[in-house]
Amino acid sequence: MVDVAILGASGFVGAELLRLCTAHPHLTPTRLFGDSQAGMPLADVHPHLALGYPDARVERFEPAALDGADLVFAALPHGHSQAVAPEMIARGIPFVDLGADFRLNDAASYERWYKEPHQAPDLMGRFVYGIPELHRDAIAGSRTVAAAGCYPTSAILALRPLLPLIDPDTITVDAASGVSGAGKGLKDITHFNTVDENMNAYGLLNHRHTAEMEMELGGKILFTPHLAPMNRGILATCTAIARGACDPLAALRETYAGEPFIHVSDRAPSTKWTLGSNAVHLTARYDARTGRVLALAALDNLVKGAAGQMIQCANLMLGLDEDAGLARVGVWP
Repeated sequence: MVDVAILGASGFVGAELLRLCTAHPHLTPTRLFGDSQAGMPLADVHPHLALGYPDARVERFEPAALDGADLVFAALPHGHSQAVAPEMIARGIPFVDLGADFRLNDAASYERWYKEPHQAPDLMGRFVYGIPELHRDAIAGSRTVAAAGCYPTSAILALRPLLPLIDPDTITVDAASGVSGAGKGLKDITHFNTVDENMNAYGLLNHRHTAEMEMELGGKILFTPHLAPMNRGILATCTAIARGACDPLAALRETYAGEPFIHVSDRAPSTKWTLGSNAVHLTARYDARTGRVLALAALDNLVKGAAGQMIQCANLMLGLDEDAGLARVGVWP
């Protein structure tokens, strides 16, 4: 048994980590931290998990409570991981962080995009960027992994194999996400009356996830996120000017052949196909009329875009089967 501690257990990603762990043969969450709902039974915080964790309670985090933990997942608000990472590293506990705090490779980039100085810049080089399909060996050899953001995961997986075929300075990414990507906290922009029968763009020209895309893809990327009236899912539509006539679909198929969680097809993907799974559905085209490449990706923002990717990384770090506890097929209808 791998004794797992979860920081941020009361949020959407924390709930998804707990749900996925009920099907994992090795990971057993035993320490569940969530300051905003500390002291409450987990079944009151997440009723859908009641049968999986009938006696569990949410606790207030204290470093001493990590004694004996074999793995830590952190699903904390932006900026909070910088405060807890030194404790994890000092203890040598395998640590998978979903926050943006350690995803970028230098403090200057972090300050540019997040508008504040990094509080633990000396630790940034300790973290491996967590997209297993691209950094599998580095993740397996690391004790500290920064799982990629949900939007970047979709765009990077769609475009990385196509870089030899395109000009990276011409990349545009238009992506729509379900409302759960905004987190569990109450906000005007995620109110039912705002979201229902509505779709809007936000973060124009300066969304923070652009930094991850540029780090992994190079070039100058124009990224426009959209909030879609659905609970889960991301659909990313990516374009770039091609270097010449090419077959991007063949490039995707060749790169991801044998990958357990990536399906490449000539069909345009749908977010519903990925619901509840760790799968990514991809397709691509070359448009001879405009000289551009089009690539599309669909995934579940709470699974492959968050909790599932965290578990996939942890499986590699611990020497377990990479697909342990993770579904390849979605729920339909």
